[in-house]
Amino acid sequence: MPASEKNKDRLAQYRAKRSQDATPEPFGATRYAKGTRFVVQQHSARALHYDFRLEWNGVLLSWAVPKGPSPNMEDKRLAVRTEDHPLDYVNFEGVIPEGNYGAGAVIVWDRGSYGALEDIEEGLAKGKLLFQLRGYKLKGKWTLVKIKKAKKEWLLIKERDAYVDEAGTEAYPMDSVLSGRTVSDLKSGANLSKKIITQLKRKKVHPLTGQNQAFRPMLAESSEPFSGKRWVFEIKYDGYRLVCRKQGDSVLLNSRNGNDLTAVFPEISECVAALPYEHVVIDGEAVVHDDQGLPSFARLQKRGRMTKRPSIQRAAVRFPASLYAFDLLAFDDFDLRRQPLQLRKTFLQRVLPTVGPLKYSDHIEQHGEAMYAKAEEMGLEGLVAKKADSAYVSGRSSDWKKIKVDKTDDFVVVGYMPAKDGSDGFASLLLAQKDAKGWTYRGKVGSGFSQQDLRDLWPRLKKSKPGKGLRDVPKEPGQQWCKPNWVVEVRYKEVTPDGSLRHPVFLAVRDDKLPEECPLPNSDVLQEPMGLEEEVETKRVPFTNRDKVFWPDQGYTKGDLIDYYEAVAPRLLPFLENRPLVMTRYPDGIEGKNFFQKDAPSYVPDWIRIETMWSESADREVRYFIADDVESLLYIINMGTIPLHVWASRVDKLERPDWCILDLDPKDAPFEDVIKIAKHIKIVCDEISLPSFAKTSGSTGLHVLIPLGRHLTFEQCRDLGALLAQVVVSRLPKIATIIRRPASRKGKVYVDYLQNGHGRLLVSPFSARPVPSASVSMPLRWSEVKSGLTIERFNIKNAKRRL
Repeated sequence: MPASEKNKDRLAQYRAKRSQDATPEPFGATRYAKGTRFVVQQHSARALHYDFRLEWNGVLLSWAVPKGPSPNMEDKRLAVRTEDHPLDYVNFEGVIPEGNYGAGAVIVWDRGSYGALEDIEEGLAKGKLLFQLRGYKLKGKWTLVKIKKAKKEWLLIKERDAYVDEAGTEAYPMDSVLSGRTVSDLKSGANLSKKIITQLKRKKVHPLTGQNQAFRPMLAESSEPFSGKRWVFEIKYDGYRLVCRKQGDSVLLNSRNGNDLTAVFPEISECVAALPYEHVVIDGEAVVHDDQGLPSFARLQKRGRMTKRPSIQRAAVRFPASLYAFDLLAFDDFDLRRQPLQLRKTFLQRVLPTVGPLKYSDHIEQHGEAMYAKAEEMGLEGLVAKKADSAYVSGRSSDWKKIKVDKTDDFVVVGYMPAKDGSDGFASLLLAQKDAKGWTYRGKVGSGFSQQDLRDLWPRLKKSKPGKGLRDVPKEPGQQWCKPNWVVEVRYKEVTPDGSLRHPVFLAVRDDKLPEECPLPNSDVLQEPMGLEEEVETKRVPFTNRDKVFWPDQGYTKGDLIDYYEAVAPRLLPFLENRPLVMTRYPDGIEGKNFFQKDAPSYVPDWIRIETMWSESADREVRYFIADDVESLLYIINMGTIPLHVWASRVDKLERPDWCILDLDPKDAPFEDVIKIAKHIKIVCDEISLPSFAKTSGSTGLHVLIPLGRHLTFEQCRDLGALLAQVVVSRLPKIATIIRRPASRKGKVYVDYLQNGHGRLLVSPFSARPVPSASVSMPLRWSEVKSGLTIERFNIKNAKRRL
């Protein structure tokens, strides 16, 4: 979309300012939602406004912002809360027809992911949401604050950080990050191809023919740094080469070797599909950035290995890929490959959105050596030099030259060579990287260490546990091997034929990386991802705030709660296995705010099992946790969950419950009456040869469960519960009732059979309860159901001894 003359200077400044911000700053220590989607849609309805949407609990929380988000901290923009929108609306761009709600043109003005800095549910309740955006336009920390006494009115405010801009909303380009269109383009139905086609005809560009429809990439020869008047110099990106073709509604992303990567990078393919042109062929490099905004081939490889659609979709949000487009090969029915490079790039820049996943790869003319020095300083892979007037030819050509800078990579320390003078210290570190067979030796690094480095590293080496020597390693006197437990970053010129590093120099210790994150690359060969499975994410629960007091009267902490659940897991997990689970979360302990949560957050690790099922009470699909192992259980508890509520049925037979429950709720009745009624239920069950079991609720009453072996439906289960309750109440009318309304019970125990139903919940056996005594729901022998039994008898501190 050609920018108006009015905005050209501002857009140029925007590009220059944001060019180093290919990926926004990392989330850092965000405690809550990480890598969850947000979208801002510019909407020309009755009035132009912006729809600001945050993904949460299976919907898009939505606010209408009349004046748009502003990076100026002084601008407190009104944001009116509107109805939640379905998730599939996140990429909607088009014209809503007249007569429909919200009729008008809609573009995806910005999108990306966000990290919640405070709990979303609590924030919605108290009227303040603090979050960090990682969009293509909106970045950094923002706040939504509800106006006091207002029903729907909030304020959207930029927080102080590096992304503050006094220019306000006008600091941002107004076109779509997907298609490059504006709402005006959509409203008017403008044909954005027309002007480009007219200019191509004037240039007498050759038409495409049936014989030149194959678009094989042009490749570069190796070279040393140089400068030249007839040359332009681009950044060499560390990514996957992609030739992207849109033909009508069809999109194809082909790798350098001809593999179809369309499904691997949906965030790129959907942007190519959104371009408002009938036919376009673009050459570029797919890149995934690290937290510093530099291309990360390791992250790209992790993306490339994925084949399962859910994993790919999640990764596209958390670690999005961008296409750095550097050539336009075809447009409409025109073949641009015979045209000079600079002309092709001029048209390419006009075809692409101003910002978004499709990025224009800019260049510098003539000054290759100066650009090389800057690339080396920034840690980039290198440059590509291209003749400014070169045509595009398939295969390797001397018109394009690749100039690589010194490489850097991460290596695991697997040993050291002692100091040569026999003193206490080391002369060099022995390095390795991991491949399918295990650890592969990569040589040693003995330079680049400062005196402080030598002092810091020697104690670490001495503490390392001894390890075995690696395969195919040249033996040298004095080699000391240790287990691969820590990582260093090393700069080097190249990899020698035997796999060692040439001219390695130590840069830093990488305590932020695990040894397993140091894969052995296939040197100088593009590693294609097709046919490889996803890496299995390690089951690891990063516990937080273990010292926070959850039960003030007892002094029990969150750590005590975690330890309790870990201890009882062998007994508890059989009750949780394959069963939908619902949480009640107490992030600040039992005296703080709490909230009921059915949906598993979108940011949970891939190794935790999630099942999406229809909830009648919620009247929608819900993403339920399934805790089949101790790691999943502890992850849920670490979220501040105290009681665990479960369905009576399991996911493989949701309509067939495992038990019928009679919940004995005393309210104001004496607990001795609860005991009498529970014992009488057993008598009734024994009379008709039904097994029955009792447990404390952990709160006020008792539960009696009748196992059904999944032979009855929920309707039959409820009928059975009603029949048993009525029989018991008829025999004990002075102390038992089936009247639900507390005020009408007259001091009697309520025998509740209505908990038997699809999606109805039961506090799981061994579940902790948010009561002052920290009691738990404990299964009982019938011999224990007798006078003197109390709910407080079993708590998170003594229950482990009982088991």
